[in-house]
Amino acid sequence: MAKVLMVISGADTIALADGTAHPTGYWAEEVAASHKLLREAGAEVVIATPGGARPTVDPISLDESGGVAEADSKEFRAYLDSMADELASPLVLADVSPDDYDAVYIPGGHAPMTDLAADADLGGLLNAVNAQGKIVAALCHGPAALLSATTGDGRFTFAGRSLTSFTDEEEHQGGLGDKTPYFVESRLRERGAVTDTGPAWSNKVVEDGNLITGQNPQSSAATAQRVLEALGVR
Repeated sequence: MAKVLMVISGADTIALADGTAHPTGYWAEEVAASHKLLREAGAEVVIATPGGARPTVDPISLDESGGVAEADSKEFRAYLDSMADELASPLVLADVSPDDYDAVYIPGGHAPMTDLAADADLGGLLNAVNAQGKIVAALCHGPAALLSATTGDGRFTFAGRSLTSFTDEEEHQGGLGDKTPYFVESRLRERGAVTDTGPAWSNKVVEDGNLITGQNPQSSAATAQRVLEALGVR
């Protein structure tokens, strides 16, 4: 059985460009849809957060103000309720061994921009997993977490690799806009990644060897499916 480590941010606020705190958390669809598809295909999914903190769902990811239809919100909420025990007691990220997993999967929401993007434990884990040729997957704002991985001389581990993420255009249209502390797509490109994005809000997945990335919440199921295919699980 394939074993997937789902790394979720433990942050519940993000500091905006003006210094004010804004509520955030993981994006409901990205956790619920991904977890459901992976689990139903037979993969074992284990959740880890920095410090073992209980992750917080971004409230607008379950609300029409976040572009989420009421029927979808009910579905995501019900699934998250079904995995409440897992979310309540995640593993401590620092205690995770890369040898125990076949893939690392990082969903988004703005939260990963705060803690995961600079988490040394995650950076070490990603370096080890990548060096072993295992799957590294990230979705929407989740690719911000890849920034935690650097080489011994300070270069970005995934420089030169093709990937996608929540785009600058999407951030302006339906994200934090000019209040965002940084734009994930631009930051990844500045660090040397080859960004490959589709039209705003389109289903877009990019696969470059063992690196699999999805552009936005609309890409959640497709990203999880690509991970299953890479793991040889259908």
